[in-house]
Amino acid sequence: MTEAKDISSYVNQWFDQHRAEVIGWRRHIHQHPETANREFATTSFIADTLTKAGLEPQLLADTGLFVDIGPDTELGRIAFRADIDALPLTEVTGLEFSSVNRGVTHACGHDVHTTIALGLACALADYARAHSLEIGVRVIFQPAEEVWVGGATDVIEQGVLDGVHSIFAVHAEPKLRVGRIGVRAGAITSATDVVEINVKGPGGHTSRPHLSADVIYALGKLITDLPGLLSRRVDPRTGTVLVFGTVNSGYAPNAIPQSGSVTGTVRTADITIWRDMQTLFSQLVEGVLEPIGVEHELTYHRGVPPVLNDDVATALLASAAQAIDPQAVVQAPQSSGGEDFSWYLEHVPGAMARLGCWSGDGEMHDLHQGDLVVDERALGVGIKLFGSLVEQFRSEVAAAAGLTR
Repeated sequence: MTEAKDISSYVNQWFDQHRAEVIGWRRHIHQHPETANREFATTSFIADTLTKAGLEPQLLADTGLFVDIGPDTELGRIAFRADIDALPLTEVTGLEFSSVNRGVTHACGHDVHTTIALGLACALADYARAHSLEIGVRVIFQPAEEVWVGGATDVIEQGVLDGVHSIFAVHAEPKLRVGRIGVRAGAITSATDVVEINVKGPGGHTSRPHLSADVIYALGKLITDLPGLLSRRVDPRTGTVLVFGTVNSGYAPNAIPQSGSVTGTVRTADITIWRDMQTLFSQLVEGVLEPIGVEHELTYHRGVPPVLNDDVATALLASAAQAIDPQAVVQAPQSSGGEDFSWYLEHVPGAMARLGCWSGDGEMHDLHQGDLVVDERALGVGIKLFGSLVEQFRSEVAAAAGLTR
């Protein structure tokens, strides 16, 4: 078998030739966003585009799909994941291709992620026809990243990781200049859990608090004491933080109510702490409320674990980025946000990178805001990064089996 042409160079050339088409894909996806588990038109558009490229996409249950390019090998496939759902927000960008679906917009960059993955798949399809693609690649278009606890668990149960050696993804980063790629070994996002504490008492008059169990006082103690107690029970270097978002109780200034509740989130970058957090949190709540005499019910909703980038996969990611631009790589900060890409990394090694999408001029926007605008040059950066990763996988990982399963 003759040696195939460099995959990275081929993908770069493919994007340069198809730039306008790729931008058109992104604008179509952006203009027709769909929320979690309702991405029917998005799934159809992706499937049609892949089929026209000569590929055979495999639909997942309800929405989402994946596609394989290249052969099955003993080593396994390198996989790439893109999330395809949008957010229930109103777009206020004023772009000519703004969302036509009222109250729904791609405000987290999933239109960018999807387009990058679609571009990679189509470029590799062309490559496989022109040359011998010696390794297997899988591109996953996952639904429902934005909902609890993420669509990743469902698609994993449907077998998208069967035969996968390692997996990679990018996430749009509007605080990073386009062309820059943020990498970080270890935790790059945090585990995110939701807590709800309901308290109950007999109620009473505020002139006689000693004859009642004061629900309002109990809620106040939870809000003020729990964050501090938690910070004294876990290593502060783990980025563990409790923040309450709602508190509800009462109806009159002179009445002690019979019930009330608080809800909030617990976040940590340490997976060991995350796994033990529910037990610890329950103990702390019990300790705060026991002296007050109120009854309570704790509902602890476990969310996603932190995205823990594998050391070797992160090094491969950095090497792939440097191959397309020696100045591209920057150190990504550890985020307190959650990302369900973490579920894939519970099964196979891999890494997620931050993809710069700020133009470098004007205001920096933020994710999950209706005014998010991304620099479309990021599409080419992402596609070329993924192409470089495929080449790195072929020339380095496939030869040395450097990523341990």
